Amino acid sequence: MLSDDDIERVLVVTAHPDDVDFGAAGSVATWTDRGIDVSYCIVTDGDAGGFDPDVPRSEIPAIRRAEQTAAAKIVGVTDLHFLGHPDGRLVASLELRRDIARVIRAVRPQRLVCQSPDRNYQRIYASHPDHLAAGEAALCAVYPDARNPFVFTELMGEGLEPWAVAEVWVMAGTQRDAFVDVTDAFDRKIAALRAHESQMTDADAMTEMVRSWLGATAMDAGLPAGRLAEGFMVVSTA
Repeated sequence: MLSDDDIERVLVVTAHPDDVDFGAAGSVATWTDRGIDVSYCIVTDGDAGGFDPDVPRSEIPAIRRAEQTAAAKIVGVTDLHFLGHPDGRLVASLELRRDIARVIRAVRPQRLVCQSPDRNYQRIYASHPDHLAAGEAALCAVYPDARNPFVFTELMGEGLEPWAVAEVWVMAGTQRDAFVDVTDAFDRKIAALRAHESQMTDADAMTEMVRSWLGATAMDAGLPAGRLAEGFMVVSTA
């Protein structure tokens, strides 16, 4: 596993707006505080989300992009790539792999953060089919797509040279071997989550739920009582 001192750029790939904020916004804030450049790749616009039937479906993509942009800014991220694939119908297609590989080649991260492609039977909500598809496509884009000049040759035509990501950090999986103490970034994580107003029916309950999750993760990491942490599985992909 690379030290943060060895990381200049991180790319986070998620299925929906707000996924990164639930899974990794505390870590992102910690990394940007250390001077690491973090970029987001959001695969869908979350157009199947929301709870208010009075909001026209046609308006949801723009709303959710704006919310994610505002949330990202709270944790120090200004470089966002929205791919616009269909929410609720995502598959790890060749087209999606190519689109993620394009962003990898553009950003050139040493570390990529993505969702787990493996179903978590203990926490089914983490295993939305779109999350599984986005995780699978992201891992395929890391290896072999982004580093192989002989696939998706149109990317070379766009001036995007191959890039090998050194490591992948997987969110929401059943295995975790890396933990980030996000206690000092918790308020910003919650502020980022609250920026997704179109998705929040009870922001206070959400806050306590997330605090409970992060407290349990900190205990798993062996951190002192009262600390909060986010956990990941690290995969060497150099």
